[in-house]
Amino acid sequence: MRLNELKDNEGATHARKRVGRGTGSGLGKTSGKGHKGQKARSGVAVNGFEGGQMPLFRRLPKRGFNNIFSKQFDEVNVGRIQKAVDVGRLDAGKPVDAAALKAAGLTSGKARDGIRLLAQGEIKSKIDIHVAGASKAAVAAVEKAGGSVVLPTPKAGAAS
Repeated sequence: MRLNELKDNEGATHARKRVGRGTGSGLGKTSGKGHKGQKARSGVAVNGFEGGQMPLFRRLPKRGFNNIFSKQFDEVNVGRIQKAVDVGRLDAGKPVDAAALKAAGLTSGKARDGIRLLAQGEIKSKIDIHVAGASKAAVAAVEKAGGSVVLPTPKAGAAS
């Protein structure tokens, strides 16, 4: 194999359409654009326009809204934390925070608004967990096992 022997695979390239080069080419005169009208001209993009008929996106009913203040949490269940402690990926003696949960492989570590603790499963270890949010049942489960859940304090002046 030499550099001068290199070539594309069969069918990998297509010949360029040479429009407006005579009737014999099959793409002469109007160059495949039909006769006159808005779409025969250059610089036209009429996406969603249906010729004055009510467009589809306006005919369909609208539902709901996107809350711009909603938060996206990584969710971790107490049962998974207990399993990680049992296997030895988490140290129950040290406080468990976002970095420890990521190192243990319990969260994806994507840039979100923090970690929320949920109550599925059961926890037996006495463990201190620092998270951005937690369900009441999860907090109760951790405190029943002798541990604690530390949540960030709300900022002063925030709407309540």
